[in-house]
Amino acid sequence: QMQLVESGGGLVQAGGSLRLSCAASGRTITTYTVGWFRQAPGKEREFVAAAINWSGGTTLYADSVKGRFTISRDNAKNTVYLQMDSLKPEDTAVYYCAVAGRFYRAYEIYRNKNEYDYWGQGTQVTVSS
Repeated sequence: QMQLVESGGGLVQAGGSLRLSCAASGRTITTYTVGWFRQAPGKEREFVAAAINWSGGTTLYADSVKGRFTISRDNAKNTVYLQMDSLKPEDTAVYYCAVAGRFYRAYEIYRNKNEYDYWGQGTQVTVSS
């Protein structure tokens, strides 16, 4: 089993920055693909970013956050981060980290939330205009 705990959410003005953390326990996340998703009130949970397990650095981003958000890992701390810059009010949501237990070379599949097996409890991000 793996446990994931997100932190770092909060209230920020538009144009500001936040860094979310996802600390894993129970297993090392080094060999897994880790993703960030978000869910705004009344909307489906959507893909934000992923760090692909086997690629040595390949990352995926949703078009809506590309160029503003950066996903990274600290393997020594068993933690994944999501640096969010130039935040917009439409970024307001609960942000979740997740770990995918299966390996796919066609890594675009990791945009699909159904490919993830472990989820954290989420952290609220609110961006005021």
